[in-house]
Amino acid sequence: MTKIALAQVLGGAARALDTAGRMAGEAALAGASLICFPEQFVAGWLPEIPPGSGEPLDGPLATAFGRMARESGIAVAGSIIEARGGGRPQNTVVILDANGELLATYAKIHLFSPGGEDRNYTPGDRVATFTIDGMTFGLAICYDLRFPEIFRIYALAGAECVLLPAAWPCRRLRHWETLIPARALENQYYVAGVNTVGGVYCGGSLAAGPDGDTIARGGSGEELLFVDLDPAAIHEARMRLPTFSDHRSDLYHRLLSNL
Repeated sequence: MTKIALAQVLGGAARALDTAGRMAGEAALAGASLICFPEQFVAGWLPEIPPGSGEPLDGPLATAFGRMARESGIAVAGSIIEARGGGRPQNTVVILDANGELLATYAKIHLFSPGGEDRNYTPGDRVATFTIDGMTFGLAICYDLRFPEIFRIYALAGAECVLLPAAWPCRRLRHWETLIPARALENQYYVAGVNTVGGVYCGGSLAAGPDGDTIARGGSGEELLFVDLDPAAIHEARMRLPTFSDHRSDLYHRLLSNL
């Protein structure tokens, strides 16, 4: 069993990083192996940003997350705007292990075109997995949730839980509450989404298990949400309904080639 924490933090607040540090310490004391923060929670989600903006992977914010991980003794999933050599930056999640060392990075693949994110950021072009406490995690960010292909790729890559930092607005929270359990159910693993609060965002962080049931749900304010992940539950779900072995990928490829 692996315990993780989802930190529902007020986005864009001057005290956001201090709050995050306090929550990391609380999560570690509660026995969590990892804490995940929302998408761009320190500065607030910024779809419009000048070229050349952001910081490198060893920049101030990533360094702060590393220090937070070392001081609390817990792995940290934080969100930065990653500089890309003077061009358009990337919306990136960094994973720092309990020693503060960079373990994995993931740049958002599906950029939110209705908000102009695609005009100001460079999309990612690869998935990322990492292991904490013996459990394999995958990473996605916010709008990625609407694209099931990436979640199936993670399942095929051996992920047991996909972490989803987000800045998901209140007016579309119903979609969030529908899609997270659906992604978990169709891939028979855990999906844990952490959302920001404040302004147009109203929390509702959500985790679903391999049978699609909601196992943790946040309220509308700042909150630390704990989720227990059990690899045996994944195995049991896949034994009951062997959708992976029944999947007709051979036929799908042939049908697609005939279009």
